[in-house]
Amino acid sequence: MGLRTTVRDMVAAANAEVETVDVETAKGLLGADGVAFVDIRDVRELDREGMIPGAVHAPRGMLEFWVDPESPYHKDVFASGGRFILYCASAWRSALAAKTLRDMGLEPVAHLEGGFAAWRAAGGEVAERPSRRRPPDRPA
Repeated sequence: MGLRTTVRDMVAAANAEVETVDVETAKGLLGADGVAFVDIRDVRELDREGMIPGAVHAPRGMLEFWVDPESPYHKDVFASGGRFILYCASAWRSALAAKTLRDMGLEPVAHLEGGFAAWRAAGGEVAERPSRRRPPDRPA
């Protein structure tokens, strides 16, 4: 028994509906007011490879919950009214995520063509993942 729809089919359909931003354009948007890069990769990928400087990390499994203002997990960054550029390793997960967020009504949302791999290959800046360690509550 085969699948009715493959992941490739889903990604192709998402790409037909959502905006894709090429790496050179994205480099020019890095740090621009009202533009947030959103890294949807797993924390292990961030630890291993780094991330785009200033990007918000929103794990793919929590993204819809963080975007929805009625969710108990909502994150204010997604209510900013700005533009969101999602990225993953190679632009498959980000295409699906961008379509889902667009279907939810979040605009404007796009994703990075070629993902983080294309960003790095084009010489895009890479930062280490911010530490997950919390600062001490009191001075030592």
